[in-house]
Amino acid sequence: MRKVALDTGQVIQKISLPSQYFGEGLTIFRGKIYQLTWLSKKGFVYDLRSFRKVGEFPYDAEGWGLTHDDRSLIMNDGTNKVRYIDPVSFGVTRTLEVYAGGEGVVNLNELEYVKGEIFANIWHSPRIARIDARSGQVLAWIDLTSIVSKERHGDESVLNGIAYDKAGDRLFVTGKNWSRLFEIEVEGGPRKGGP
Repeated sequence: MRKVALDTGQVIQKISLPSQYFGEGLTIFRGKIYQLTWLSKKGFVYDLRSFRKVGEFPYDAEGWGLTHDDRSLIMNDGTNKVRYIDPVSFGVTRTLEVYAGGEGVVNLNELEYVKGEIFANIWHSPRIARIDARSGQVLAWIDLTSIVSKERHGDESVLNGIAYDKAGDRLFVTGKNWSRLFEIEVEGGPRKGGP
């Protein structure tokens, strides 16, 4: 996990997971950083400023993507299910199934909550699904083929990162082992100031 200067990419702060863990989804929520691991069924909680580990939490599935909606942590496991997690007890409070029309959307990967929608990378795809956080229906697809083609260096160098800067109303994407972060603007995106 690294904190970097957005304009230069310079690493300001970092910590490493012990080698037995494969780090996956991560979100900043209420002054803490929450991080999933892929197969270990264990998440970690860090202090936002110091990166000091302050807790751990279990879950009963693979850990893929993680975000939040100001009330709950929201995680997925690569299936079409998105789980809302209480940030104190870490119990599941709601499960949302994601569909495009009548077909379940699987391989949901990195997640980001943006103005009432959940944005989700589709693993090994150049697309991001814009999901209604109430119904689970895919509202639209963001096609990032042109960006992905600039950064492909192998089968696993996939689109795998979405970050929303709420204060600046900016959306960023990146991928696994990519050298760059891209700021994008989504045509017909969520309205400024609300869903």
